[in-house]
Amino acid sequence: MRPLPLSARLARKARGYGGKVQRLARSLTAASARPADRWALACLTPAEGRVYLGMDARDREHACRVTRHLLRDHPAASPEVIAAALLHDCGKSIRRYHLLERVLVGLVPNRLSRLLPLGPLAVRAYHPELGAELLARAGARPRVARLVARHHHPGGDPEAALLHHYDDLE
Repeated sequence: MRPLPLSARLARKARGYGGKVQRLARSLTAASARPADRWALACLTPAEGRVYLGMDARDREHACRVTRHLLRDHPAASPEVIAAALLHDCGKSIRRYHLLERVLVGLVPNRLSRLLPLGPLAVRAYHPELGAELLARAGARPRVARLVARHHHPGGDPEAALLHHYDDLE
């Protein structure tokens, strides 16, 4: 597989940061979040549903948008991919962010947050692994936990790459 040309990589990054800015603007207050919880819970096992409901409403709304976009382009996605899309940021639920932290952490690139794993940046950096562990302890489907763990670094897993792509777009 050939690497993308520089212009395509830059355009993808620009779309990703544009999405982050939009998401941050929408996430200033939890009261304005409107996650599709009833729809999401119908896609999850009871154990996964409990983890989902433990997420911040803003993260649940983001997860529903990611999942709906993925399903728009891939309507035959497996139930595990759908569940992983809904739960991909569940690792962030182990720490509630103050408003300023939420904004600042959202603007820091993931690679940089891994270099400076302090407080909220550590949760941001390691939320895929933290989420997978949370799901495993809750009794989620093993494939769902593995997909959540790999949603930032798919490592050749095509389903994890789908999650990564749609998370980046949203």
